[in-house]
Amino acid sequence: MADNKKEQERQELHRTIWAIADEMRGSVDGWDFKSYILGMLFYRYISENITNYINKGEWESGNEDFNYADLADDIAEDAREEMVSVKGFFILPSQLFSNICKVCDKDDNLNETLEHIFTAIEASAKGTESEDDFKGLFADLDVNSNKLGATVVKRNEKLVKLLRGIEQMQLGDYQDNTIDAFGDAYEYLMAMYASNAGKSGGEFYTPQEVSELLTKLATLGKTEVNKVYDPACGSGSLLLKAAKILGKENVRQGFYGQEINLTTYNLCRINMFLHDIDYDKFDIACEDTLLSPMHWDDEPFEVIVSNPPYSIKWKGDDDITLINDPRYAPAGVLAPKSKADLAFIMHSLAWLATNGTASIVCFPGVMYRGGAEKKIRQYLIDNNYVDCIIQLPDNLFFGTSIATCIMVLKKAKMDNSTLFIDASKECVKITNNNKLTPENIEHIVKMFADRIDVQYQCKLVSNDTIAEGDYNLSVSSYVEQEDTREKVDIVELNARLEKIVAHEQKLRQQIDEIIKEL
Repeated sequence: MADNKKEQERQELHRTIWAIADEMRGSVDGWDFKSYILGMLFYRYISENITNYINKGEWESGNEDFNYADLADDIAEDAREEMVSVKGFFILPSQLFSNICKVCDKDDNLNETLEHIFTAIEASAKGTESEDDFKGLFADLDVNSNKLGATVVKRNEKLVKLLRGIEQMQLGDYQDNTIDAFGDAYEYLMAMYASNAGKSGGEFYTPQEVSELLTKLATLGKTEVNKVYDPACGSGSLLLKAAKILGKENVRQGFYGQEINLTTYNLCRINMFLHDIDYDKFDIACEDTLLSPMHWDDEPFEVIVSNPPYSIKWKGDDDITLINDPRYAPAGVLAPKSKADLAFIMHSLAWLATNGTASIVCFPGVMYRGGAEKKIRQYLIDNNYVDCIIQLPDNLFFGTSIATCIMVLKKAKMDNSTLFIDASKECVKITNNNKLTPENIEHIVKMFADRIDVQYQCKLVSNDTIAEGDYNLSVSSYVEQEDTREKVDIVELNARLEKIVAHEQKLRQQIDEIIKEL
């Protein structure tokens, strides 16, 4: 019954988002619209979050009629310092989402009002521990953009529609399922635009099922970890999947990531807040991971999950200092300038704890190409860092039909072997794409956990054998494909053909006789 109710709420939420998209159509394209709706969702979320927190405290102390939204700004100022230390930000009652919605259609300067509020929210964190987590969060919610309309009047009309749409969203009881609803709204938006935007805005959308598989592989056998890291975190979906699977309270020090694209970086931080992960429980940086890695000084990570961009260009050996970088130096060679894939692998390995696991989506070419990539694979195998290679089905990802792989890295293994899993058939077809079902995910994780040979499915191969095979890590080199073609008995087939030919000859004679008689 609860599931049914939740599904109804989810469908209602999706309908509301679709209706807002319909209203905004023509002025803001899909990918930009995503930033507007998420920014406004975030504004509503933190308004209600701080209101509920303050109200609850007052109600518990006996002041049952209290409502922060009705308080005068000058009286509310007394709570600023405490709220910034607890929540990381502060909003005055007059600036709350609910209060702006009451007057938005009468405010001729709505765009300026909103801009002032967003600036004030960011400024409330300035000079405090939460400053980096709030700085620039509303940068993509440009209320003065021509994308909203050519004139102030037209822009404000769109902003009123946006506010009203977000206001109408049924986000449930905050004590029960609010965070689910916000998270679901985010994921629906991502899926809604990922199919036609693909990699637009630097966003490599990782389907939920792939996120689930990656995270289950990296967290297998763990009930509690120090922290979770993604070196190419995008909008944070993999970090949040780890929060969901482990339970965010079981990730002691929180969630860490790095993202090069500013818009996506802002979405990632918003996404953390929308999933109720407080400012002191996440550390997301905006920089080039390969050239300017953050988190140098942090202790290594027990869980690393990532879907880095496939075969992007990087400086490589154009920058002679990189070969001395402690992340890349051990392999003695840098990933090719035109294919940074294994640079992400080496970076992840360097950031991985001794007792940790990293699961990373890879492009298949890195598993068999020669040159520098082969030397890096040799380093990984000779040092026994590769735990498992999984061949995934094709057509799983938006924007590419290629069958990708997963590389699982560990620094402390029980054996000197690598497990190869052929999961290329583990999917169901939905329209043009393939999708992993919960049963598919369960089966892949079971093969990964059991670590034994299963004909046509998985094989545990000694690293010596891999070395003899020129360090080829393609699953098809080790797991035999099942021949599903029908076996044909040639002798029996010839005998049947002879009968058919004889019967055909007999029929021809009969037809000839009928024609003569006619």
